[in-house]
Amino acid sequence: MAAQVEIEDQSSVTELDNGEIFDPLSDDADSSSGSTILLGQGNQEHDVIKACFLSGLGAAFAGDTTVASVRKNSTEGIATRARYVAFRIFTEAMARKNGGDPNVKYGWYAGSREEIEGIVSYGFSSREIDDGSHGISVGAEPDGEGVRHLILCRVLLGKPEQIASGSKQSHPSSSEFDSGVDDLQNPSKYVVWSSNMNSYILPSYILSFRSPRLRVIGRGGPPPSSPWVSFTALMSMLSKSVDASRMSLIMRTYDDFRKRKIQRYQLVRMMRQVAGDDLLAQIIRNHRDRV
Repeated sequence: MAAQVEIEDQSSVTELDNGEIFDPLSDDADSSSGSTILLGQGNQEHDVIKACFLSGLGAAFAGDTTVASVRKNSTEGIATRARYVAFRIFTEAMARKNGGDPNVKYGWYAGSREEIEGIVSYGFSSREIDDGSHGISVGAEPDGEGVRHLILCRVLLGKPEQIASGSKQSHPSSSEFDSGVDDLQNPSKYVVWSSNMNSYILPSYILSFRSPRLRVIGRGGPPPSSPWVSFTALMSMLSKSVDASRMSLIMRTYDDFRKRKIQRYQLVRMMRQVAGDDLLAQIIRNHRDRV
């Protein structure tokens, strides 16, 4: 079993970096639900997190996405407080190890309602250990009410090393490294080894949202890409298989890619979300058969 938990980058969450995320309750926070605190519209944390989430989705999806709620993880419970204290201690130790910079980032973890409730209550467990495919996405499967759920986590990275997609690596390659990323220059996934998952990952906020245009992307398997299919050919084949609305989204994003407004991985991720892995894989197989 690969021993890593993957968290999707949220580099745009910056306004919270200089403040303590477990501030005293504000007047518009509702702690009646117990382990989490409902943040109301107009609350600074609510508005910052909502804005960063929608910005990360991009214009193609943000317009049709509704944030249902933002909840804050409470430290009133003994176990939650202990995990918070442990994160602070390990952050201080990492800073000493790496010349003063612990390298703490924000990242998203997607899961079902039940999975996220379990993480908030008990921390990460073997259920959340991924297969190393770099496959977690905000396209997590919606619940029975069509709502999808994410945890915004603080992630202690220290000095990361690059981990290839599909890697079965279960620990750092040397004592020099503390964590992993999918790309050292432009990371979109953070990899935390299972031995450190409840020390290096601090679940902070739970965001629930509805987005009818997002499709489910599973955690298993690499992105459906191939050197045999150019983007131009793929666009042509997609236009025969998806409706005009979704094709318009794809073409606008592809145009942004050609103008170097976005990077390749962002284009690929958007295509997977709009078209779905099954359709893309089928198109690639059909193209290979004709070549």
